[in-house]
Amino acid sequence: MLEVVGVSFKDQGRMYYFSPNGYKLKQGVTVVVETDQGTQFGKVIKENFEVDAKTLKSGLKKIIRISNKEDYKKHMRNISDATEALSEAKKIVKEKRLPMQMIEATYTLDRDKLVFRFVADSRIDFRELVKDLASIYKVRIELRQVGVRDKAKEVGGCGPCGKRLCCSQFLRDLDSVSITMAKNQNISLNPNKINGVCGRLLCCLTYEDECYKKCRKNLPKIGDKVKTEHGQGVVIGLDILKQQYRVDVKDHGIVMVNK
Repeated sequence: MLEVVGVSFKDQGRMYYFSPNGYKLKQGVTVVVETDQGTQFGKVIKENFEVDAKTLKSGLKKIIRISNKEDYKKHMRNISDATEALSEAKKIVKEKRLPMQMIEATYTLDRDKLVFRFVADSRIDFRELVKDLASIYKVRIELRQVGVRDKAKEVGGCGPCGKRLCCSQFLRDLDSVSITMAKNQNISLNPNKINGVCGRLLCCLTYEDECYKKCRKNLPKIGDKVKTEHGQGVVIGLDILKQQYRVDVKDHGIVMVNK
């Protein structure tokens, strides 16, 4: 087992594991950490805890220090400058008529790198864009293409339930969602019913999937032939949570059976 802390680099952002490097850190403490991209300013969102080393996909980077006033000033300046850089990048993209949408720009704390995130329907040749941005900001420029779910998380909005998008409100990790989850929950497979504003399957399909899978284990499948007190019939409908199913019995009609 390894001791780690959970750190995020923005509100409702993904949580990353770091070695505490001897620090006992409380939730909400801001820290400076070592990453593959350089030094970053982050916030502790999960205090010291242990994880199985086998679950880690790569080696742990470490907490460099608890942030100080100077780190905070740099961080706030970086946010302001990155916002301006994003506006400038959008102008260049428009001028060059590139089929891409810039959605975010971030500086590393040491300002060694400026990273832009964008959405596009296909691969983009952005070499000229990188050269233009590098000539303006005199730092290493990196462009990362992200998916439509990441875009929805960044931009925000309202879901079909009428509430703020889960991904922009509290989901830190965007887990994979499969059509099987909708089938398990007996939901209509109409794309208008099961897709979110991003055009992908609703994240909330994962919330109750485990419960539905357990409940379905005790129920027959639609189309199965079963025996009832009124005779043999065919299952035509399920109420998974109530543990009931409807059976069409020949010469008798539809009956409700409790499991």
